[in-house]
Amino acid sequence: MDEIYLVVLRVLAAFFAAGVISFALTPPVKRLAHQIGAIDVPKDGRRMHKKPIPRLGGLAIYLSFVAVSLFFGVKSVQNLTILIGSAIIVVLGIFDDRNALGAKFKFCIQLIAAAIPVVFGNLRIELITNPNILSKNLYLEFGMLSIPITIIWIAAITNAVNLIDGLDGLAVGVSAIACMTMLAVSLLIGEVGIAVILAALAGACVGFMPYNLNPASIFMGDTGSTFLGFMLATMSIQGMFKVYAIISFAVPFLILGLPIFDTAFAILRRVLSGRSPLSPDRGHVHHRLMDMGFNQKQAVAILYAIATVLGLLAVVLTTSGELRAMIAVLAVLVTLVIGGIAYLSSMRHRLERQEQALHQMDSEHHLPDHEQKS
Repeated sequence: MDEIYLVVLRVLAAFFAAGVISFALTPPVKRLAHQIGAIDVPKDGRRMHKKPIPRLGGLAIYLSFVAVSLFFGVKSVQNLTILIGSAIIVVLGIFDDRNALGAKFKFCIQLIAAAIPVVFGNLRIELITNPNILSKNLYLEFGMLSIPITIIWIAAITNAVNLIDGLDGLAVGVSAIACMTMLAVSLLIGEVGIAVILAALAGACVGFMPYNLNPASIFMGDTGSTFLGFMLATMSIQGMFKVYAIISFAVPFLILGLPIFDTAFAILRRVLSGRSPLSPDRGHVHHRLMDMGFNQKQAVAILYAIATVLGLLAVVLTTSGELRAMIAVLAVLVTLVIGGIAYLSSMRHRLERQEQALHQMDSEHHLPDHEQKS
């Protein structure tokens, strides 16, 4: 029992320490962003803000995470290679927040960063549960293909989190939810070292959120979104894919389901329209919610709730008995509440728009003749 208390204390200490440091570092990072010109100026319809806002906020998340994970986390070659890879991602993000680098160049550097823990840290997706239930083999082993598969997974999730970073607080909040879900799963399967690292990452996200929620005073920028994507990808391999059970296949996809779905849909949408899969557009899930009439806070809240439901379902797969039933019921209830609120809110906004249109038509109809002619 004492050992359990020590584990909980260590996890909580990592979480709160990272949160406090991240919160304290954000204002100086904001001043640094102004000094080096890392400012997001709204230039197109994809951006929801109307005035220039500093980027680079992810640097506060990164520095707080590194400090706490080195203090509380387990020192190993694999963790060291993950930190090296994440450092490359952060440096790339800083330059991108300042100078807007090309997509192909960034992707190549991301592949290099992903290869470091894979090649030198032996971080690999070596097998997954066989999705073919008719097969006699319980697992699919990748062999040498595990190297390219793992590199592609890390690079894909890195960019998936970056792609959902379109509304104030969205990417950092979804990442925090994913971290907390992975933390719970890690504790359930006895991976305490991974849980401590995830606690530090979640705390760093939460400490930054007060500055990033709508209306945001600073953005994470690519520095933060790609770093969080990189860490979520590597942590999912360390903790989730290595469990020899059904969760080795389903849990990572559930936990990261929102960014994975949005990215897959974006790539499909762009390819079918004859454009490059790397070209930006305004068709992401958060854009569609905004087009339905939701404001930023409502859209972000809906996506938070969806990420939470997916996370609860992931935890269900790692539990059994009464706890599993309770979590499943909670997930269903949350889903119903989300669906009901989203439907009622969209209907209300639709009626408001119709009323506004009718009022506008009515006012135009009652204009004096000389004003109508003019």
